[in-house]
Amino acid sequence: MKQVILTITENIHLTENVMKMRLSGDLGEIKNPGEFINLKLDGYYLRRPISVCDLTDNEVTIIYKVVGHGTEKMSEMKVGETLDTLVGLGNGYDTSLTGDRPLLLGGGVGVPPMFLLAKKLIGEGKKVSVVLGFNTKAEVFYEEEFKAIGADVTVTTADGSYGVKGFVTNALTENYTHICTCGPEPMLKAVYKACKTSGQFSFEERMGCGFGACMGCSCKTITGYKRICKDGPVMKKEEILWED
Repeated sequence: MKQVILTITENIHLTENVMKMRLSGDLGEIKNPGEFINLKLDGYYLRRPISVCDLTDNEVTIIYKVVGHGTEKMSEMKVGETLDTLVGLGNGYDTSLTGDRPLLLGGGVGVPPMFLLAKKLIGEGKKVSVVLGFNTKAEVFYEEEFKAIGADVTVTTADGSYGVKGFVTNALTENYTHICTCGPEPMLKAVYKACKTSGQFSFEERMGCGFGACMGCSCKTITGYKRICKDGPVMKKEEILWED
C-alpha cells in the first residue's frame, strides 16, 4: 500500500449514473487485476474504495456509480484536480489458476475489474469469454471496449431490452475452465451455485479503513474470518461460506 496524490485527466459519463475517471501519478504499487484504490474526498471522513478498471504505467482508470453524496462530489470534479489516494489495496485475481478458457462475469459496477483482468488473460494467450450483466439497455457500458481487446462478449439485461434476457447465469456456457466474477452478493451466490468449475469471486463490501486495520469488513470463510479489503476482495470458490 502506498499513499499518493493523483491528478484527474478525465471524468466523463458512460451512462446517466455511471462515470469514468482517469487519474495520473505514481501507480507502481498496483500489481494485479481486481485490486482497488481508496480515494479521500474533502469533507468526508471515510475514503471511497473503487476497483481498478484499467492501468498503464502512469494512468489508472476507474468506473463508479453515482449513488450518494460522496460519489456525486466525485462526478463534479474537473480535469486537473487532485485526489489523495491509497493504491495497491486488495489481493486481486490470480491468473495462474484460470486455465486456457476462462469465463469472466461482471454485474453492474462489478464489470470494471473484469476489463483489466481480461487484458491480462488475453496477453497470456488465453481465450477469454466475458458476460456483462445489467438491468436494462440504458445501463450497458464497456461492451465495445471488451470486444476491442479481443474478448468474446455477451451482454445480459434483466428486462430483456438488450442482449440475452435475464442474468449473467442465463448466459453461462459449458466450455470454460475457470470462472472469475465480481458483482452484488445475490449475483455471486447465483454464479457459485451454477458454475461447474473452480473460480474466483470478488466481493463488494462497505469498508472503513480499506487496508485491514478496522476489521469492519470481515467475513467468515472455510479457514476462518478474513477481511474483504486486505485478504480479499477476491476469494477462491472453495473457501466461501454463504450465510443464510
